[in-house]
Amino acid sequence: MLYVCETPSDSVDMSFVPETMCLHRLARMPYLALPTVPHCQVTYIWISPCGKFPKGKTRTLDSEPQSVADVPRFNATLWIDDVLTEITLVPVRMFRDPFTRDPNKLVMCDALDLQGTPAQFHRRSECAKAMEEVKDQKPWFGFEQEFTLMALDQHPFGWRDDPYPTTRTYYCSHMGLEKIWGRDVSLSHYQACLYAGVKISGITNEGGPAQWEFQIGPCEGIELGDHAWTARYILFRVCEDFGVIPSFHPKLFDHPLWSSDGHMNFSTEAMRSPGGLTRIHAAIERLAQRHMEHVALYGDEHNNRKRMIGGSLSSAFDTFSWRTASRSVSVRIPGHVHSEGRGYLEDRRPPSDCDPYVVCQALVETCLPPPGGHNGEDAIL
Repeated sequence: MLYVCETPSDSVDMSFVPETMCLHRLARMPYLALPTVPHCQVTYIWISPCGKFPKGKTRTLDSEPQSVADVPRFNATLWIDDVLTEITLVPVRMFRDPFTRDPNKLVMCDALDLQGTPAQFHRRSECAKAMEEVKDQKPWFGFEQEFTLMALDQHPFGWRDDPYPTTRTYYCSHMGLEKIWGRDVSLSHYQACLYAGVKISGITNEGGPAQWEFQIGPCEGIELGDHAWTARYILFRVCEDFGVIPSFHPKLFDHPLWSSDGHMNFSTEAMRSPGGLTRIHAAIERLAQRHMEHVALYGDEHNNRKRMIGGSLSSAFDTFSWRTASRSVSVRIPGHVHSEGRGYLEDRRPPSDCDPYVVCQALVETCLPPPGGHNGEDAIL
C-alpha cells in the first residue's frame, strides 16, 4: 500500500505567502478570554500515514470527559493507493489542552482501518501487545527528542550565513544571542507540555544553530510512545505561534557534525535493582546479535548511513559497539550506572524522526524474549 504523507515539516510549500502561515497570534487572545461554557473541545491526535508527524482534528463534547473512556471514537480520512479512505480514531490517553486550556482536552489515539483492525501504518497496537507480554518486568523508557527550528526560507532559524558551522561545541548548552536561537520556543513548548500532563523531564539546546532537545520520561511500557507523540504535536502547535517550523529530519544538511537523534533509554525492574548491571550487559549482548534488524526498524537507511558515521557523537552504521560513558557507540552505559552497578542503558542508534512505538517494541522484543527465552535462556532481565 502507498501511504501519502501530506506536506511533511521538512518540505514546506513556499508558494504560500509567509504572512498567511503566521497570522498575528495576539488576535485570538480576546476569544480565549471568553467565559467558559459547559461544552468541551477535544482534539484527537494520531500519526500521519507516513509515520513522520502527528495530525489532529477537534470536536465538541457536551461535557468535560473525566477519563479517556468518556471520549467517543471519531473518524479521519487519508489517501491509500490514490483512494480516499477512512480510519477510526480510538482515544487511548487524555491530556489537558494547553492552547485552549481547561476544560478542553487533547487525546492521543490509536487508528483502526475499515475492517476494524489496527491500521498498518499506526504501530501503537503492536507496541501495546508487546508491552503487555512483559509488563511484569516493568520496562521503563526515556526518550531524547532532538529537532531543528527552521525559518520559512528553509534555513535554521536565526542562521543565514554560508558555510554552515564547523563545530557543534560552539552551540551545545551555550547561552547568548550570538550562539542560541529559539530558546523562547523551546521554553514555551516545555511549559505547554507540563500544563498538558505530558511527562517531559527537561530541555537543552543542541550542537547546531536552532537545534534543541526535549526529554520524555521515565515512562512505563506503552506510556512512552503516547507521551512522546503528544509532545511532538504540542511542539508543532507552539511553533505555529512563533512562525517557525520544527524539523525532525535526522540529516538536514550534508555536514559531518550536524545530525539529529532520538536516543532511547531503557531498563527493567531487575536492571534498576542491586546487581542490575549484569542484566544490562545481558541485554546489550542480545542487542548486538540483532544490530542490523534494529537499524532497519529505526529509520531510513539513506539518512541513517549519513548520520551514523562514527566519531565523537555517533556510532557506526554497520558495526555494533558499546562502552561505558562514551557517545561514539551504539549502546552506552552511563558512568553513574556503571558506578552504582544498576540502572539503564541508552540506545543511541534511533534517529530523530523515529517512531517511539517501534523503538520501544524492538527493545523489549530483543531484550525481553517470551518465557523460555532464546534457546532456553533466562528471559527475565
